[in-house]
Amino acid sequence: MNTLEYLKSSSSDNFFLLAGPCVIEGEEMALDIAENICAITSELNIPYVFKGSYRKANRSRIDSFTGIGDEKALRILRKVRDTFGVPVVTDIHTAEEAEMAAEYVDILQIPAFLCRQTDLLVAAAKTGRMVNIKKGQFLSPEAMEHAVTKIRDAGNDMVAVTERGTTFGYQDLIVDYRGIPAMQKFGVPVILDATHSLQQPNQPAGVTGGRPDLIETIARAGIATGVDGLFIETHRNPSCAKSDGANMLPLAQLPTLLRRLSVIRAAINGF
Repeated sequence: MNTLEYLKSSSSDNFFLLAGPCVIEGEEMALDIAENICAITSELNIPYVFKGSYRKANRSRIDSFTGIGDEKALRILRKVRDTFGVPVVTDIHTAEEAEMAAEYVDILQIPAFLCRQTDLLVAAAKTGRMVNIKKGQFLSPEAMEHAVTKIRDAGNDMVAVTERGTTFGYQDLIVDYRGIPAMQKFGVPVILDATHSLQQPNQPAGVTGGRPDLIETIARAGIATGVDGLFIETHRNPSCAKSDGANMLPLAQLPTLLRRLSVIRAAINGF
């Protein structure tokens, strides 16, 4: 089956999950996180995609960590896929990166700030890989239909859209749950990013803040609204993470969260 079919493959009609660290910091950490998430998602019949950025291009400060090297990180992503038999997803930032990353991963993710970049979207689509477009913090849900159309017009029907909050003032984001059914009308899976939606950008120190204590609140509301999938960044020790530690979920908390969310999903399906 292709990647899109896999995401819809849960026999219990559960949500699917994109989860992993913000950025690949090394092979051991990636395999450790993947092993733990595979165990709980297998138990709960949640189709799972391992997430990890091979490079972070959008950094507030020039001295921020960006990665361990493109090829090295991409090889680790491929090893996760080969070891655990799950798809993997990573971000791309330029049209030239699309073909390179597609050799290693199953889903190419378009960062929110780049969701209107036509050449990037078309290049991702033409690789034949599934494309996950994050909704720009500056766009309405309805405006994302144009991004979806670009992927389809380039000959690729495997596309998803991710809600990750809308800019609210200078240092906060807000999730408008009306956007989930609005974007589902495009005929694509809609994913809720329960971690980046809680970012607090534009901090004076140049390091983005966050509210990880509200991840479960955001995720519960998304499941209740009928979202197709969830996106969660997680790390064994977020305080030591090299990127986005302020809004990541501690890995030890993920099993309990997924069990609770699966119960809510089952209740919603009962309606």
